[in-house]
Amino acid sequence: MKTSQPEGPRRPPGTLFEYGTRNALAVGVVALLVLGAWTLSDALLLTFAALLVAILLRRGGEAIACLTPLPAKAGVMVIVGLLAGLIYLFVRTLGPRIGREFTRILDVFPSSFETAERWLADRAWGRLMIDAIPVNRENGIDFNIFGTIGGTLTTAIGIGTGIVLLVSVSIFLALDPKLYRMGLLHLVAPARRGRAGEVLDALDRNLWRWLLGQMVDMAAVAILTGVGLWLAGVPLAITLGLIAGVTNFIPFIGPFLSAVPAVAIAFADDQQKALWALGIFVAVQQFEGNVLMPIIQKRAVALPPVLSILAIVAFGALFGFLGIVVATPLLLVVIVLVRMLYVEDVLGDTGLVGSRNDTGATGDRT
Repeated sequence: MKTSQPEGPRRPPGTLFEYGTRNALAVGVVALLVLGAWTLSDALLLTFAALLVAILLRRGGEAIACLTPLPAKAGVMVIVGLLAGLIYLFVRTLGPRIGREFTRILDVFPSSFETAERWLADRAWGRLMIDAIPVNRENGIDFNIFGTIGGTLTTAIGIGTGIVLLVSVSIFLALDPKLYRMGLLHLVAPARRGRAGEVLDALDRNLWRWLLGQMVDMAAVAILTGVGLWLAGVPLAITLGLIAGVTNFIPFIGPFLSAVPAVAIAFADDQQKALWALGIFVAVQQFEGNVLMPIIQKRAVALPPVLSILAIVAFGALFGFLGIVVATPLLLVVIVLVRMLYVEDVLGDTGLVGSRNDTGATGDRT
């Protein structure tokens, strides 16, 4: 005797169509968001850079609020005023000298490469290197480290506008971060706002630690490099030390960007000084990578070096020089988001919570 099987719940008519339509709409919205982000990539990267500055200003304002009766907003304005005053004093005192030294660097740089080319041409292995470098016989070696920031009026206006926007946005963000935080949280479903707040707090905490570590690292590299070049008798040692400290914000690539002009200028003055300059940069980077950074990373954030290199290459290819500058903090943001939203929330793996920093990354930069 044939028995009838109980029928399961029937799918209401049109449900499959509606499900496919919702998926298609979701994919379309994501595609539009990605396209919009790509189109506005420069503005978004500038906003992210302003966020980093705002974190520094806000933390400084909160420190002043803890030490004085002033509120945090007033503390932010005190920090802005102090920074403006320091910049003014720096420009009035050391600015003219550094400006003259930068002019000398621009003047000496081409002749330094010509001197190096003649020196290499006297050696067999050097001639092989020269043949591998694109050369314009009328204008010399086809290499210009400042080519991307040429002195055209359009470029100058663009840079000036970017700096004004960066400063303005960072100050407004630092003065009232709760306003923008609540605005972001209102875009999240009420049931998930608590977790979203935890993610925002973790991002703020990790970016602050990373920025603090970077400031200490940059200052140490600038001082050690400048003093070392001065003791070696390399011309323009102060300016070259400042360049080394500033470019050290970009890991792996920054030391190379600062070493090339320093060695070239030293070579134009004396070949022996060029060797000393190269040795100083190698020694400072070894000290920074093997001694200083491990100490900093005990209290700051350690990022895996392989991921850092890949992030620099990827963001540089996608967004140009600005992408290279902010590649490391962007990588930090991605790591925190992946750990908290995917590894912990989706996979349910909380094994990284007890790691020595909030990112869950334990690799040291070398």
